[in-house]
Amino acid sequence: MPTGVSIFLIAVGAILYFAVTKVVTGVNLGAAGVVLMIIGALGLIVSLVMLGTARARVQHTTVVQGTIPATATTVTQEETR
Repeated sequence: MPTGVSIFLIAVGAILYFAVTKVVTGVNLGAAGVVLMIIGALGLIVSLVMLGTARARVQHTTVVQGTIPATATTVTQEETR
């Protein structure tokens, strides 16, 4: 979801900066477009970094047919007198 929003912000910013020629009193549409493109680019970088670190944390387990899967081992100590 954040990646899509970032790309949308970049697209809207590019449209405002490059395609809109209308003059609005009190608002510089070119500057607003540049700001949206910068925010979208930063959001895209952050979301891709977070996606990359999430993929690095995924663990895969391979079980070979005919063997017993390894499980956590609990070690208990017997009481001696």
